[in-house]
Amino acid sequence: MALEQVNSIIKSIDAGKIAPIYALMGEEPYYIDVISQYIEDRLLSEAEKGFNQMTLYGRDTKVEEIIEHAKRFPMMSERQVIIIKEAQDLARTIEQLADYAAAPQPTTVLVLCYKYKKLDARKKLLKSIRANGVVFESNKLYDNQIPDWIKKVLLGRGRHIAPKAAQMLADFLGNDLSKINKELEKLAIVVPQSHEIDAALIEEHVGISKDYNNFELQSAIASGDKVRAYAIAQYFANNPKNHPVIMTIALLYNFYSKLLLYHSLSDKSIAPKVLGINP
Repeated sequence: MALEQVNSIIKSIDAGKIAPIYALMGEEPYYIDVISQYIEDRLLSEAEKGFNQMTLYGRDTKVEEIIEHAKRFPMMSERQVIIIKEAQDLARTIEQLADYAAAPQPTTVLVLCYKYKKLDARKKLLKSIRANGVVFESNKLYDNQIPDWIKKVLLGRGRHIAPKAAQMLADFLGNDLSKINKELEKLAIVVPQSHEIDAALIEEHVGISKDYNNFELQSAIASGDKVRAYAIAQYFANNPKNHPVIMTIALLYNFYSKLLLYHSLSDKSIAPKVLGINP
C-alpha cells in the first residue's frame, strides 16, 4: 500500500539514505505532497536552505535550466535540494532529463513532482531513475478503501477510530485524501489521545450527523427499515449541499454491487476476500 511505501521512503531519508533523484508520480497528489514536503522541510537546516534549496514549477521552467541547476555544487552544505513542482507540465520535454538521471550529481537531491500522470516506463528517463534514485507511484484509492486508510493513518499517530466514524468521514469527504487529512489533524487537536474517535465526536467536530448520513442509510436499507431509510432520504433531499446525491448514489451502487456479487457466490466462505471486506 502507498502509505507503507511513503513511510519506508521517509525512514530511509531519516537514516541518511538519500537518493540523488526522486520521481514522485501518479493520480493521487496527497502522497506526492507528503514526500516532497518532508524533503523540503528536513534535508537542509534553515541556514543551508538560503543558498542550497530551490523550488521550481514545470510551467515556468525548462529542462535545460533544471539540469544546469542540478549540476551546480552546494555552498557550505553537504548537498543542495531542487524540487520541481507540477513537473507534469514538462511532459513534452522531460525525457531530456534522461542523460542527467543516468549519472546524477551526487551532491544534488532532485525531486520531480509529476502529479496526475506517470512517466513512460518504456523510456530511458524512468529506467535511469529506477537505477539511480527512487520511484514512487501514487495511485488513487477506491472509495471502499478510504475507511481502512483513515484507520491506518490514525493508528500511525497513536489514535483509534470506530468503524462507523471512519465510514462517516469517508462518505462525507469522499476520496480527497488531503481534505480528509486536514479533518484528522483537527480531530487530533480537539480529541484527547486516550479517547476513541466515535460517531458522536465526528458529529460534534466535523459537522456530520451521526443519525442522518450515508452509512445509516445503507444500514437502514440492509435491515429493511423502510421508515428510517425514507426519513434519511428526506433529510438528504432537504439538505442537498451537505449531502450531494452523487455521493449517495456511488455508495449505494457499491453496496448493491457487493450484494449481487455475494448472492452469486456458491461458496459464501470466500465472500470477504472476493468483496474486499473484513470477515
